Amino acid sequence: MADAARMNETQVEIEVLSSLSQVAAAEWDACACPEAAEGGRPEDPFTTHRFLKALEDSGSVGPGTGWEPRYLLARKAGTPIAAAPLYAKGHSQGEYIFDHNWAHAYERAGGRYYPKLQIAVPFTPATGRRFLVRPGHEALGQAALVEAAVRLAAENRLSSVHVTFCTGDEAAAGVEMGLLHRVSQQFHWENAGYPDFDAFLASLSSRKRKNIRKERATAQAFGGTIRQLTGDAIEPAHWDAFWHFYQDTGARKWGTPYLTRAFFDIAHETLADDILLVMAEQGGSPVAGALNMIGRRRLYGRYWGCTEDYPCLHFECCYYQAIDYAIDHGLETVEAGAQGSHKLARGYLPVPTHSLHWVADDGFREAIAQYLRAERAAVDEEIEVLTAYGPFRKTDMEDHT
Repeated sequence: MADAARMNETQVEIEVLSSLSQVAAAEWDACACPEAAEGGRPEDPFTTHRFLKALEDSGSVGPGTGWEPRYLLARKAGTPIAAAPLYAKGHSQGEYIFDHNWAHAYERAGGRYYPKLQIAVPFTPATGRRFLVRPGHEALGQAALVEAAVRLAAENRLSSVHVTFCTGDEAAAGVEMGLLHRVSQQFHWENAGYPDFDAFLASLSSRKRKNIRKERATAQAFGGTIRQLTGDAIEPAHWDAFWHFYQDTGARKWGTPYLTRAFFDIAHETLADDILLVMAEQGGSPVAGALNMIGRRRLYGRYWGCTEDYPCLHFECCYYQAIDYAIDHGLETVEAGAQGSHKLARGYLPVPTHSLHWVADDGFREAIAQYLRAERAAVDEEIEVLTAYGPFRKTDMEDHT
C-alpha cells in the first residue's frame, strides 16, 4: 500500500503508519484525548495511544490477525492535527457492525471484497470519535482523514472504507462528504443524577423494581463475595483468572478469542487505571468476572466470563455493579456492549449507533445506499417501540426520551 500522501490544497501532510511506535504517545494523544493533557481521564480510553499500542504489542492486531495497522496521522506545518485508527482488514470479524452480507454479495458478483479499510477500535463496540482531531482543526482534520482513507483505498484498488461506532456529529459530517450512513442500536444506561441504586430503582415500575431486587439477592447468595477492582488493587492473579473467563466466553461466542494472553499482561502494566474489574470470588478464588473500561463520563462494559454458572451472577457483575460504580463516581452513562434486548428490563434503553461507508463500485454503492435507507427507518422504529416498553415509570420514562 502507499505510505504517504500530501493534500497540497490545505498544506496537510498525511502519514500512514504501520505501528504506533512510529509516533510519540504525546503527539497521538494530543489528537485522541487532548482533554487529558493536564491530568484526568480521557473521554474515550479506547483511542488512546496506550490502549491501541497494547493491542499491537500483544499481537492481538497485526500479522496473521486480519487487522493490519495503517494508522493515519495528519500534520500541518509539522504539528499533528488529526489521527485515525485505520486497519487493513482481511475479514469482517471483531467489528460488531457487520457487513458479511455485503461481502458475500460483492464476491458473488465477481468482485474481491477483502482486503478493505476499517477505521475502528478493534473488537470494541463502543461509540467514540474515530476522527481524532485536535481542537480548532475539526473540519479540516476530518476532511483530511476521510480523503486520505478513500485515496488509500482507491490507489490500492480496495473495495471499501468503513468507519464504525463513530459519533453522530462525525456521521453527519461524513454524509456531507458523500459517505454512506448506517444506523444500528445498542442499550445504554443513563444516570439521571441518582444518589444511589435505590433511587434508580425508584424510577422503575413496581414489577421491574421487584425483579431487579430479586435478581440482585439471588446473585449475592452465590456463596462468595463480589469486589470492584481498579488500579493497584488489580493483581496478576486476577488476570490469570480473567484469562480463563475470557477464553471460555470467546470460544463460545467467536470460536477464537480476539485478545491474546499478552494483552492482559500489558494491560496490567499500562491500562490498570483505565480498568474496572468486577470479580466474584468463592473461598478466595475467582469464579466469575466482568471487565469494564473507564472513561471521563462513561463506563464501558466489555467482557464477561465464569468457570461456574450461578443464577443471575451475570446480571449482577455486568449490569448492576456497573450502575453502582457509575452512580458512585458520577459517570453519566454505562455502555453495556453490543446486542442484548434483555438489558431493557434492567434499565438500559436503546440508542442509535452510527457508521460511515465508502464503496468503490458505483452500482454496488447505490444498492447499499438503498438498503441503508430502509434499514435506518427500521432501526428508528425499533428504538421507538423498545423505548416505549422500557422499565421506567411513565413520568420517569418521559425524562429518558
